[in-house]
Amino acid sequence: MLITLTQPWERQIMVPIRTFLRTALLVMCFAFTFPACAQEPALLLFGGPDHDKFLGCLNCGRYGTSSIWNEYGTYGSPYNSDSIWNRYGTWGSPYNTASPWNKYSNQAPAIVDKDGHFYGYFSANQYIPNRTKIQWLVWLLDNYDYVVDHLDEVREKVN
Repeated sequence: MLITLTQPWERQIMVPIRTFLRTALLVMCFAFTFPACAQEPALLLFGGPDHDKFLGCLNCGRYGTSSIWNEYGTYGSPYNSDSIWNRYGTWGSPYNTASPWNKYSNQAPAIVDKDGHFYGYFSANQYIPNRTKIQWLVWLLDNYDYVVDHLDEVREKVN
């Protein structure tokens, strides 16, 4: 159905409404891209050849001790060697084959819950078999440069 706006006052009303609707749509899209606060099982990250090295909880709260979002915790600090946010560490470097951020690696960390259910590999390599399909995690993986450059902002949005 096409609505024709003929009166100037009709256009003055519709422009703010369109702007509001576009803004609301963007906010909703962003909110649904990061459902980390949703009541889903804790998504745990394990790296290493046998996936026996715990790397943190992907969707735990910002202040959780095992959360990758806790900037003061072991797994959320950009300075800790066990953190995926340490650009110079094993798990945070985009050049290390064990890192989820390496776009060519086949040794990505696995995502599981406490019951051992597998949610895919946490890998920036888009071609790795069984890469996670969880939308907000895929967004993180595909936007590594933005995420690490704006980590505080992303932490706020996720939690």
